[in-house]
Amino acid sequence: MNFPLYIAKRYLVSKSSNNAINIITIIATVGVVVSTMALFVVLSVFSGLKSFSLNFIEVSDPDLKVSSVRGKSFLFNDSIARILAKEKIAAYSKVIEERAFFNYNDKSHIAIIKGIDEQYLNVNRMDTAVYFGEWVNYKEKYTVVIGGKISSLLSVGAYDFLDPLKIFVPKPGKGYITDPRNAFTSVNTQPIGIFKLTEEIDGKYVFANLSLTQELLNYKPDQITSVEIKLSDAKFTEEVQEELQRSLGDAYKVQTREQLNSVFYKMLNTENLASYLVFTLVLIIALFNVIGAIVMMIIDKRANLKTMYHLGADIKNIRRIFILQGFLLTMVGLLIGLLIAIPLILLQKKLGLIMITQYLAYPVEFYWSNVLIVIATIIILGYSAALLASGRINKKLVSN
Repeated sequence: MNFPLYIAKRYLVSKSSNNAINIITIIATVGVVVSTMALFVVLSVFSGLKSFSLNFIEVSDPDLKVSSVRGKSFLFNDSIARILAKEKIAAYSKVIEERAFFNYNDKSHIAIIKGIDEQYLNVNRMDTAVYFGEWVNYKEKYTVVIGGKISSLLSVGAYDFLDPLKIFVPKPGKGYITDPRNAFTSVNTQPIGIFKLTEEIDGKYVFANLSLTQELLNYKPDQITSVEIKLSDAKFTEEVQEELQRSLGDAYKVQTREQLNSVFYKMLNTENLASYLVFTLVLIIALFNVIGAIVMMIIDKRANLKTMYHLGADIKNIRRIFILQGFLLTMVGLLIGLLIAIPLILLQKKLGLIMITQYLAYPVEFYWSNVLIVIATIIILGYSAALLASGRINKKLVSN
């Protein structure tokens, strides 16, 4: 039998004659349990918030987006159509995006008008975000769907027939504007729907017929600014991106959803890392109790250590006893903490025990990767704490 492990287990389960040491050991174990629970819950909550946030991105942005490197627009020809005719591409939509000036009565707002074709809903299900009215009517050219924030800023609603929503875009050209009255192309439109997704998107986009935006921007029938693509399976993203980039050449860029929202993804990852580091710091503070418990145990068992030393146990093996004791103590706290935290997360995910609003439960996600992160963190820090505490044992302590 492993001598240090045997003694470590005996010390862990047996009560000390000094009641203060028993209390310190219990406090140390409870500290590890609470820290384990806190770390796992926080990681699960941030995983839930990340998934919750990415659901909005998945509604508004495609799997892949093709746009021109030089200039805002390009001509969608038969060559591009053949390249996009792949089995792994489920659908694609021709899109025009341009900043425009929106005016309703005496109120104005700058946003992006997004012209879409009839295939758009096969790529992005933005119609699911419409909470009043209907989605873009492709038969009625001069109708638009606006974001909830734009609706609020301009005080315009759907089916408001009293006044039109005016859209202005600068006419293409070079040099200075000499006559402001002829500097813009304008069109009168009728909002027929209002969507609500995120505050940024709600104040950024107005959706319209592709033909309306082509008329507004004086584009040719095949002239667009991008092609948005829906893949048959998200696992093909990198593969299809490389194939399209190779086939289309350097004149075009093919971007994934993550690349289109790189700042947002970086923000989520940074917040996740920051929360992990903060609660790891809390765990480190809690493990000082483990160090204290081991040091007190060393002092309490000093007579026994002398006996072991004189019977032939070397300093290395005596240190290993308390390294293993501290390690086992943290493992017990880790196990109890996970046995409490995992069911809590699963119950929150299924039953929504904690609510943000009356109809929205606090989002959480259970990932085995989070379990492994917590286990690895506790093991490494617990072992380090035990190693640090056992360093107090030296020849002078056990020989005198």
